[in-house]
Amino acid sequence: MSEGVRIDSWLWAARVYKTRSLATAACRAGHVKLNGDRVKAAQPVRPGDEVRARISGFDRILIVQKLGAKRGSASVAAELFADLTPPPPPREEVASVPVRDRGTGRPTKRDRRELERLRGLGTGAGPRDDEDGDPGLRHGQYP
Repeated sequence: MSEGVRIDSWLWAARVYKTRSLATAACRAGHVKLNGDRVKAAQPVRPGDEVRARISGFDRILIVQKLGAKRGSASVAAELFADLTPPPPPREEVASVPVRDRGTGRPTKRDRRELERLRGLGTGAGPRDDEDGDPGLRHGQYP
């Protein structure tokens, strides 16, 4: 194995991608770089190479330590590479979404408007709305 192993096989064996076809598709899409260059799925990888694989919008930076074409256990896969990926940025705190009590049924129109207002999806005020969000129309009336 002095010439190396296909990069898609190595990525699959190292458990970077769940299936070999996903690894091949990532190579075709340009999400995998070997030593800074985009590669095809058949490109051989050798110990000491730097592999950058884009997964879910983030790059994983891996240094190849061993070659492996067969998928093994997670402990065996961990020996194939050194992970130099920086830790992810801290998650921004998201405003809590109001939770309705279970069993209270579907939200009313007023409840939906309040939820939309809290989520910032709209002002909730139409052309005929008054202060409480009630449009003033009753069943069977048209604007």
